[in-house]
Amino acid sequence: MHDEATLVAQAAAGSDFAFRTLYRAHVRPVYWVAYGVLGDAGEAEDAAQETFVTAWRKLSGLQLRGTSMLPWLVTICRFHCANRLRARRATEPLEHAEQLPATVDVEKQVIDAEYARRILAEIEQLDPLDRDIFLLCATEGYGYDAAAGALGVTHGTVRNRLSRIRSRVRTSLGETS
Repeated sequence: MHDEATLVAQAAAGSDFAFRTLYRAHVRPVYWVAYGVLGDAGEAEDAAQETFVTAWRKLSGLQLRGTSMLPWLVTICRFHCANRLRARRATEPLEHAEQLPATVDVEKQVIDAEYARRILAEIEQLDPLDRDIFLLCATEGYGYDAAAGALGVTHGTVRNRLSRIRSRVRTSLGETS
């Protein structure tokens, strides 16, 4: 059995046998590092292969520290995985492009902004407890019990006041439902 430093030196000098020996010794741990980062078997295999291709090209400059080249391979592997993750993120917005509207309705945006402004103006006129109830339930998504606990009131108080607040806002905005 050869020690790893000798195999690295032989592989750097062009020995296919030495490089294959190193590959067999480290391909599984490199694959599992890639799989842990990428979460996809096919991509992990590709990243592991890219790692060894890069290692083959850069082997002549490697100064082995310690008894194993595995830490160096893992570093190369993580760079390849990071590149793959960046490539994934770069294509994600394109996958959802069909969900974007073809045109923007500026008139609708102006109307929606005015509607939101009117709602906020109405909410600002509420007493502090009602305003807090509205903000917690309608904008923060709190349930009645959670809002009641946060405000130190009962479930029924939150439920009844929120119902009145909604009716008041609808009435002030001219809605009948």
